[in-house]
Amino acid sequence: MTDLVTGPDGLTRCAWGASTPDYAAYHDREWGRPLRGDDALYERLTLEAFQSGLSWLTILRKRPAFRLAFDEFRIEKVAGYGEADVARLLADAGIVRNRAKVEAAIANARAALELPDGLSALLWSYAPPPRAARPRSFAEVPALTPESTAMAKALKKRGFRFVGPTTAYALMQATGMVDDHLAGCHVTVDPT
Repeated sequence: MTDLVTGPDGLTRCAWGASTPDYAAYHDREWGRPLRGDDALYERLTLEAFQSGLSWLTILRKRPAFRLAFDEFRIEKVAGYGEADVARLLADAGIVRNRAKVEAAIANARAALELPDGLSALLWSYAPPPRAARPRSFAEVPALTPESTAMAKALKKRGFRFVGPTTAYALMQATGMVDDHLAGCHVTVDPT
């Protein structure tokens, strides 16, 4: 399998983004596009944590159920969850039912509320400068970077859970802090 694929629509995209219609839509419309806002980034951080050990496609397909279960990822709302909410979430077959991840999502909402400048400002403070050129192959795309390692360390110091350097880098990719679309991919990303 090559790292770029031209689909039936005539568009060349990163190979993973052409593997299913769900991935194609996500790749073309969301992945790698700059995303800001505390609640929006909290959602992505939470979903990346839930993805740990699973396929992103599983999480992507369950995202509507996650949004419903977690009150659209409104930080203030999730931060107020108690044991009844944990039980409700663990009984919800529409999401990934993992107690450690559910409890981490709640703890992370509480930690996000404590950030003086907000979650978006903290996360984006670790975005590296844009690359001079896009990677030519996935072999050039790291699993983690010094910036993602520093981001994970800063989050953990502030009480966040399930936020290791690899998860932090996946978040950076998904939210446009880095542009890991390959050279030749049709998606163009405005870095602002």
